[in-house]
Amino acid sequence: MCGIAGVLNMREPKSVSLDTLAQMVGALHHRGPDESGIYRDAYVGLASARLSIVDVDQGHQPLSNEDGSVWTVFNGEIFNYPSLRRELESAGHHFATNCDTEVVVHAFEQWGPDCFVRFNGQFAVALWDSLNLELLLARDRMGIRPLFYSIIQECLVFASEIKALRQEPDLGLEIDRQGLAEVFSFWAPIPPRTAFTNVLQILPAHYLRVKDGQIDSKRYWEVDFTEDPAVGTQDEVLESFQELLQDATKIRLQSDVPVGAYLSGGIDSSITATLAMCSGAEHLHTFSIGFEEARYDESDHQARMAAWLGTEHHQVTCTNRDIGEAFPDVIRHTEVPILRTAPVPLFLLSRHVNAHRHKVVLTGEGADEVLAGYGIFKEMQVRRFWAKNPESAFRPMLLQRLYPDIPRMGEAPAFLTAFYRRGLAETGSPYYSHLIRWENTGRLRRLLSEDGADRLSDEYGQRFPLPKGSDRWSALGLAQYLEMVAFLSPYLLSSQGD
Repeated sequence: MCGIAGVLNMREPKSVSLDTLAQMVGALHHRGPDESGIYRDAYVGLASARLSIVDVDQGHQPLSNEDGSVWTVFNGEIFNYPSLRRELESAGHHFATNCDTEVVVHAFEQWGPDCFVRFNGQFAVALWDSLNLELLLARDRMGIRPLFYSIIQECLVFASEIKALRQEPDLGLEIDRQGLAEVFSFWAPIPPRTAFTNVLQILPAHYLRVKDGQIDSKRYWEVDFTEDPAVGTQDEVLESFQELLQDATKIRLQSDVPVGAYLSGGIDSSITATLAMCSGAEHLHTFSIGFEEARYDESDHQARMAAWLGTEHHQVTCTNRDIGEAFPDVIRHTEVPILRTAPVPLFLLSRHVNAHRHKVVLTGEGADEVLAGYGIFKEMQVRRFWAKNPESAFRPMLLQRLYPDIPRMGEAPAFLTAFYRRGLAETGSPYYSHLIRWENTGRLRRLLSEDGADRLSDEYGQRFPLPKGSDRWSALGLAQYLEMVAFLSPYLLSSQGD
């Protein structure tokens, strides 16, 4: 990951403070310790803290096109940049580096904002068109890379993290009561909202265009769970999926620095590490974390998988004390309250990876959303089955089998029945799969003072509007979509990812 930041004077030309830009990029040093850079003109200031992955010796940021009319600061990777580069060279573009960042600049020259839909990658990017006095801020399809902004006295300030925005002296940060209420219902503020007033985030799969003092947000991609009747047989689907997964792993190995892999001992990371080995990753280093409490520890599974793969394996053991001591650091990085301590061990594991001089690791995040692996999908299926005969004494007993890894889960059937019965009959709601989670989690708002958070409306459609055509999706497809937009990027990738 890298860190990007900048300031745009939205109406009149005015020199951006060099000290402010330097302080902003300094606040992002942990994201990009390899080098930093600043560009300024009469309207805009761009700053970058770079973590060098591709074309380490070149690719310095901010980076421009041939005549210096388009500038960018970029965080992330464009995995299909070699093919895009060939296409752009055929169209007459000339490249001065071998990095994927320069592909972003020329792709914008060639296709304008339509370039974003061509990118296979994970990114947060700022593009400044000095001829048209236009700034574009864009984020990847799933929101893997973060990007925040604020409007301060006719200036737009943006950065990879909110702590960099704080370096703008006129920005006063206060807790957003509505954002806090959303944390205590949905586990995270729902984009574009954050935990702070006057600080917003670019929505996943969106770009923000700023021109002539006007700000417009536009979606460039949408996930689609429409079922295709011509998709093929089960064997054909599995073969296609395997090819996609192999390709997704292989293109992430394009790097001029070593690429490692997390190895939790579970299915997702084990498959990812295996595919990395099969894709030609040489001398793969794997990293895992164990726990002092035996009921959470999966060290044996991790060690067996590492031995089977033949990787150079590194493990760190996490104690309860470690979690308590590191928790404030984790909150500083998440920049939002979190409802569980699971991100802390991953933070400690990342520190362990860094200590072994690795900048890049493969993970298995996103698999449960795509493949419906989470318990919430099974809960929905059981509850829909139960709702067809709500007085049945046997159907709710299936709930006892949902979480075999949770101790004593099946020893209180009356509690489970009462817990999952809430809203049982509301099967016509497109939000049925998540209503019970949101409403039960929402009870946590009772812990807040009356003036600590606004009351939340139950109009979930206002927070999670469904795409056109979603009325043709299956119940499972709707549930997967909600898990992606309400949980994957706002919470999981925020607190356990970038």
